[in-house]
Amino acid sequence: MYHVVILAEQAMTAGDAQEVVSLHEDIEDSRHYHVLVPCDNAAQRVEQALGTLAASEMLSSPPVLTETVNVEEVQEEIDDEAEDAVEASVGAIRALGADATGEFSAADPIDTLAAAVESHRAAEVIVMTRPHVVAELLHLDWASKARRRLGVPILHLLEHEPLDAEAGTGQGITGM
Repeated sequence: MYHVVILAEQAMTAGDAQEVVSLHEDIEDSRHYHVLVPCDNAAQRVEQALGTLAASEMLSSPPVLTETVNVEEVQEEIDDEAEDAVEASVGAIRALGADATGEFSAADPIDTLAAAVESHRAAEVIVMTRPHVVAELLHLDWASKARRRLGVPILHLLEHEPLDAEAGTGQGITGM
């Protein structure tokens, strides 16, 4: 079996899935796609927000009143969004007749990717993101980090923008 691990920044669209599956049409072995969707860690998000508030107070900004944050509720909300993204991505790939599974994680995306590559014995990795020009220029983006760490081919694709229901338009993906 030919295994491909996909690290997707957001839910894959039908166009994303079509692009990915079409890359492997000439492979005679059966193919399996495993989609990884990273998500935020609520506790870290709250800690960053509090750090920002503390920094703003030092810069003489007026204090901001905040309600008590229930980190567990925030994490549950984040996890639900990530699970929806995984289900949409896996569903888009399966709709094309391909075999797919997926998962989400609040852990470091490259650590999660490395573990998935090892456990699935992946032949290649596809990293799907929105454009991140500065990170890519400085080679700090996920694809660059994965290339330095993993011993498999890495392909970086830009994700399709979800179709605008009213305008009926969307932006295609391109390889990088």
